[in-house]
Amino acid sequence: MKLHELVSSEGSRQSKKRLGRGPGSGLGKTSGKGQKGQKARSGGGKGAVFEGGQLPLYRRLPKRGFTNAKFKIEYAVVNLDDLNRFEDGTVVTPALLKENGLVKKSYDGIKILGEGELKKKLTIQANKFSASAIEKIEKSGSKAEVI
Repeated sequence: MKLHELVSSEGSRQSKKRLGRGPGSGLGKTSGKGQKGQKARSGGGKGAVFEGGQLPLYRRLPKRGFTNAKFKIEYAVVNLDDLNRFEDGTVVTPALLKENGLVKKSYDGIKILGEGELKKKLTIQANKFSASAIEKIEKSGSKAEVI
């Protein structure tokens, strides 16, 4: 069998509804929407939370609590095993990480996580380090500097 001999099975491909296209389609004039009214209009119909005019649930329930999401600090994370690509003695800075594609955006800073093993002796500068990352960095003879 060759690529040009492939044929889809009968009934598996259905032609799309061509709304408002004359007498042959069966969906001419009002395009299957009936006569006038809200549901015949573009963008018409009721919203997903509409309850027939009754006060919707999201407005009936009290608004409670506090969210600090607007001021949340987000860190770009880098794992230790990703740092093995650098040569011994390199000072790994956020700018160097961005330049090498380990970090796309710097967000509010960079956090080093302890996933994997560090096999090189580096000086790593970052905004935050996880406890396991600091332990593994010191074990490998490298230095962790908080900036």
